[in-house]
Amino acid sequence: MTRINQAVLLAAGRGTRMRELTVDLPKPMIEVRGKPVLQYIVEGLRDAGVRKFLIIVGYRAETVSNFFGDGSRYKIDIQYATQVVQDGTGRVVDLAHDFVGGSPFVLSYGDILVAPQNYQRLVELADDADAVISVKRGEDVSKGGAVFLNERMELVDLREKAEPGGASSPWYNAGLYTFRPSIFEFTVKLQPSPRGEYELTDAVRDLAHSGKKVKALEIAGEWADVRDPEILARLNKL
Repeated sequence: MTRINQAVLLAAGRGTRMRELTVDLPKPMIEVRGKPVLQYIVEGLRDAGVRKFLIIVGYRAETVSNFFGDGSRYKIDIQYATQVVQDGTGRVVDLAHDFVGGSPFVLSYGDILVAPQNYQRLVELADDADAVISVKRGEDVSKGGAVFLNERMELVDLREKAEPGGASSPWYNAGLYTFRPSIFEFTVKLQPSPRGEYELTDAVRDLAHSGKKVKALEIAGEWADVRDPEILARLNKL
């Protein structure tokens, strides 16, 4: 088992579905119960033992860097990289290549909230696995990734925003991963998806299809993709 102490957080997007809420700040800096979503992620990973962070910024980048600084007030080290062109989650991971070096890392989308105990499980990677993908039951797979697993909870297929009427899966991509650096072999070869974006999920699927093991981890407790004002309102009401 490999213990992981570094993380890459994707915080470059505006989040157009948030409408006027993201005029002045990127979506990961929207507050839930008085605290930015990204702060929950940073603190959750820190409490699980992660000490080195790379936050990938883009839209309103200074909002993120001014808030977190170099990480010293959280007793961690934070570096930043900038996604200049907003062309999806696939190529943006390449910006982390030098940061992670030859060691495995946790990767989180910047708008995902989970119960803190899940981070403890993400920072441990089995020696025979090249990646971990987090999954959640009972979500609408047309809004994200449908994850297809075998009986050993290993990834067989991954389809982004599956069409209604297609093959269905009870598992939804929950937006947190653990990777060995082998993922970069697949992100660098990505082609644009039908949406015109480079999708990280395509690289994860290609990694699994290459014969490398991608394990699934079912998220325990609370999980939310803070993707629109309705979800935000529900979270702030709880």
